[in-house]
Amino acid sequence: MWTRVCIVLVGLVYAVSCDCNVPPSLWCSSGEVAQSCGVYEQCRSALMRDPFAKPVNLTLYYESLCPDCKQFINDQLYNVWKTLGEDVVNLTLVPYGNAREKKGLKGWDFTCQHGEQECVGNLIETCAIALLEKKTAYVPFIYCMEGMDIEPAKAAQKCGEKLGIDIDDIMKCSTSSQGNNLEHEMALLTDALNPPHRYVPWIVINDIHTEKMQNKAQSHLLEVICETYKGDPPTACSKLLKSSGRIYKDL
Repeated sequence: MWTRVCIVLVGLVYAVSCDCNVPPSLWCSSGEVAQSCGVYEQCRSALMRDPFAKPVNLTLYYESLCPDCKQFINDQLYNVWKTLGEDVVNLTLVPYGNAREKKGLKGWDFTCQHGEQECVGNLIETCAIALLEKKTAYVPFIYCMEGMDIEPAKAAQKCGEKLGIDIDDIMKCSTSSQGNNLEHEMALLTDALNPPHRYVPWIVINDIHTEKMQNKAQSHLLEVICETYKGDPPTACSKLLKSSGRIYKDL
């Protein structure tokens, strides 16, 4: 049972769950957060549909050979991103995860949780993001790589052939100072997380990470994104919420 405390916000008294670890400015960012913080009714008007709504910002912090990351990308992330499109999901991929870095004589030295090949995979995918630039190009490429249980360089070659992507520049980047610096940027993004990540995949939605959201997103990402998106519901969201007997505007 929740212990409750009254907080005065913009002239209103909110009874907020003491378990809520989300800043007040983000209480109404989604139905999921509003419910977990005990302010769902107060946030109801803010959660109504907005015809000019921005896409949901979805950021995945992961590492290339992590089994749970592979499963999430293959079973949830890619299909949801492809189904809803970039008008609904603004996807950011950060391939670094539980790696560590230290300054070396010729740049940054990386140590990865699943060994040297994981560092290779992280660098290839980081370079793909930088060089391919468009998400419509690099997201399918990374999805393809994460679906293979072979060495990252071989996976990159096969995925390049499958998708019609010339990977020569990507592979050169992954073994160069350019790739080294790009991966350092991924390290900085990961190390700047607040709260700090404790595992991967680490899922952040609209700058928020909670255990409840993480657990739901890992198996029901479509539902989480549909609940969070404030624009007119895309077909996939309408079908999902109608099938569950819920009214979209009340999320």
